[in-house]
Amino acid sequence: MVRIWQLQDAKNRFSEVVEEAVSRGPQVITKRGIETAVILSYAEYRRLQLGQGKISDFFRQAPLIDAELDLSRDTSAPRDDINL
Repeated sequence: MVRIWQLQDAKNRFSEVVEEAVSRGPQVITKRGIETAVILSYAEYRRLQLGQGKISDFFRQAPLIDAELDLSRDTSAPRDDINL
């Protein structure tokens, strides 16, 4: 379960924040009421890292791989300057 910690509390109870991240999942840290950081267990971090593939593989497997795309440049003159 995600728990939200104020930065000062997280600093004072860092060991507890880490234990919560390991046993219950990501822990959100806020600074002045704004969500600023997340503490993850190393196992969760590795799972996220391994879930990412190479961008080249993504494009090779994209559903539009065989789509015809017009990649030619527009050769028309630029628009006239605008006087403000």
